[in-house]
Amino acid sequence: MAQKRAIFQEVAAGEAVITPGAAIGAIDRGRTAWRGAIRVWLQSLFLLVVLMIAVGGATRLTDSGLSITEWRPVTGALPPLSAEEWQLEFDKYREIPEYQLQNKGMSLAEFKVIYWWEWGHRQLGRFIGLVWGLGFFTFLALRRIPTGWTGRLLLLGAFGGLQGAIGWWMVASGLTGTMVDVASYRLATHLGLAFVILGLIAWNIVELGRTDRDLIQARRAREPGLRRLGTILCVFTFVQILLGAFVAGIDAGRAYTDWPLMSGGFFPPNMWDFSPVWRNFFENSGLVQFIHRTSGYLLLLFGLYTWYVSRRSPNQATRRAFDWATLVLFSQMIIGIVTLINAAPVTLALMHQFCAVVLWVLVLRARFLTQYPIEQSVRGGARA
Repeated sequence: MAQKRAIFQEVAAGEAVITPGAAIGAIDRGRTAWRGAIRVWLQSLFLLVVLMIAVGGATRLTDSGLSITEWRPVTGALPPLSAEEWQLEFDKYREIPEYQLQNKGMSLAEFKVIYWWEWGHRQLGRFIGLVWGLGFFTFLALRRIPTGWTGRLLLLGAFGGLQGAIGWWMVASGLTGTMVDVASYRLATHLGLAFVILGLIAWNIVELGRTDRDLIQARRAREPGLRRLGTILCVFTFVQILLGAFVAGIDAGRAYTDWPLMSGGFFPPNMWDFSPVWRNFFENSGLVQFIHRTSGYLLLLFGLYTWYVSRRSPNQATRRAFDWATLVLFSQMIIGIVTLINAAPVTLALMHQFCAVVLWVLVLRARFLTQYPIEQSVRGGARA
């Protein structure tokens, strides 16, 4: 017969406290063991999408994105395998504006370099789709997907397919007319969806790392005020990433390389030269870079304010999450300035883009913890 325990009696090390019926409730029973496997699968997709964003950035920075002038989702998986096939691909490239206006006289050997970048970019996209499909349909066939998660995991695949279509829509904008690059708003759409997909995967990974019962209990301790600030910070960060895509789309980061001024003034010269006026917001390198700079300053200020408010959180894990997000936000600004004054070389530009990925994930995690704070002991330490 169990002895009665005093209210304030300490539990001995290694001694379990069992509450009848509380070990595993109906919420966590059934497919719980498979949550870990699905989480590992999502972590693999997460790493692949991060790699995809990096390869996409390198493809843009090397002006390789228009080297393949056709969209062949299946047959395009095979690269040219003979001299005749290489010549045919090169001839197609020589018909587009980028070659005629920018790369006229390019050799076949030089063409192969940019072709391999774009082919690798598209091939990685196919591989990501394959990893998603194998994982999703395997878990579905085995009936191991937790309740309520089928639609969420299916949405990732749907967004992946949409991303491929948007990628071609982006490339198509640079194949005709007088443009030597893709349309910046299409590039922003393409990159924006990549970050949406990455954010959804990251959120699902964090959520699957905790049981449904734990999440339901954690919601009772959510912090509405900090949650609102975290939501605004997520939106603000995402908008800044999109503005960065507009800068990248027209190489605006190489137009004004002085800081904190622009050609010696607060405002860049000729920032309203294009007509109609709306074109300046997409095509005028001075105005596009000025908006990205100004938005970055405002994002930093708002991030610091959110961090200050987060100091009042009673949850240590939440405070630490905002510490890390703010540290990376400040680092991102420094890297952006260094990238700018060096005229955006490939290495620094990719570092700036990768830091944006890290910042995006950390801001989302901080926002997650405002809604589902981690339970902590009376002494203040977070419980596992």
